[in-house]
Amino acid sequence: MRDLVIIGAGPAGLSAAATAHALGLDTLILDEQPSAGGQIYRNVERVTDQRPADLAFLGRDYAHGRTLARAASAVDRRQGATVWHIGPMTRTEGRQVVWSEEGKAQKVNARAVLLATGAMERPVPIPGWTLPGVTTVGALQTVLKQSGIFPRGRVVLAGSGPLLMLLASQYFAAGIRIEAILDTTPPGGLNRAMLWLPLATVGARRAILKGRRLRAVYGRAAREVWRGVTGIRAEGDGALQTVRFTDASGVAHEIAADALALHEGVIPNPQLPRLVEAVHDWDPRQRCFRPVLDAYGASSASGVYVAGDGGGILGAEAAEASGRVAAATVALGLGRIAEAERDLRAAPDLNRLTGQRWLRRFLDAMFPPPDWIGRMADATTVCRCEEVRAADIRKVADHAQGPNQLKAYTRAGMGPCQGRMCGHTVTEVLAEAKAMAPGAVGYYHIRPPAKPVTVEEMAALVE
Repeated sequence: MRDLVIIGAGPAGLSAAATAHALGLDTLILDEQPSAGGQIYRNVERVTDQRPADLAFLGRDYAHGRTLARAASAVDRRQGATVWHIGPMTRTEGRQVVWSEEGKAQKVNARAVLLATGAMERPVPIPGWTLPGVTTVGALQTVLKQSGIFPRGRVVLAGSGPLLMLLASQYFAAGIRIEAILDTTPPGGLNRAMLWLPLATVGARRAILKGRRLRAVYGRAAREVWRGVTGIRAEGDGALQTVRFTDASGVAHEIAADALALHEGVIPNPQLPRLVEAVHDWDPRQRCFRPVLDAYGASSASGVYVAGDGGGILGAEAAEASGRVAAATVALGLGRIAEAERDLRAAPDLNRLTGQRWLRRFLDAMFPPPDWIGRMADATTVCRCEEVRAADIRKVADHAQGPNQLKAYTRAGMGPCQGRMCGHTVTEVLAEAKAMAPGAVGYYHIRPPAKPVTVEEMAALVE
């Protein structure tokens, strides 16, 4: 029996682990990736040791991940561990956490579980997004951090948000010229965000200054930058060849491309909070579901806490803060510290979180999430695993009360990704077709296993 099992070794999980260890909690970290760091600090230990020259374009902020990993180095950590089930809470045994590692399933009981599974990129279902050569901005950054690899040929970035700007600046610093940036941010972003700028500057001044530096590079990172773009389509015979779009003046364009990377922001990774049946609410500002949490990260599921972007998109600095707060709260719940000590420890981080929330309001106003996904073209693929189109969903919308019933009609969400890549899109399309709010339509009910697992792996549990 462990005091605390932390799922995820990004900034939230690592900071929580360091705090939990300092407070005497018997802690285990389970992380799916081959090395610690999460998405933001992916592969940071190897890069800083074996590829230090890459830090020149990845930036100083990226190197901070090594500090986090070192702070949590005394905690038992399993890399390459894919969690696929979390059992119900019992009074004597806590919750059972089941994961696969090196082809075998393993299990452990925990008095508390902290989900630090972070964010995922919002799927951007445009016509042609299933063509080879079409990927996401996050995927390009992943291979950059993991292997130091850049795409060849004519690269086009399309979308909106800070991550797109960051990747463009990293490519620029590395001497990689982008063919074109198709910025889909609606015009007037700064005017929309001005209301929140004073508070964001007070609460997250360093992030605001970093954003200004990124914007200064953004316009020079590509041969062409188109703003206010709509109607993006990827086309090609068996693979991507051209990208079509409409500019802010309503004029159609076509450009040749070998790689197209899409990005329309990030959303909380929904699978494990849904698996433990934590209550979720629809966030209209970020157009996604997120778990309902108290100020200290406790979810509605007994003994389950959420820290980092999995509880709402606030960024790496906020993830660290929320990890420390949640770990101290777990220690309080297990009787290791008094409430006064928890409150004293948590106060600075709660203030940091307030500042990051102001920054988030600023960013949501400047880069509003796409409101067109529910109105996508009928022929656009929604569920890639089962090749379900938007038209297929609309045909049965009158008969499907929600995404779970929709599965029976279309098989959307029944593929290997368990609905992770299509869940929010299905909600948006169904809500538009039924003239309902997305929150009322709901989301898939996630059942174990939350990730694909073989019978042989499961059999290892009873050996």
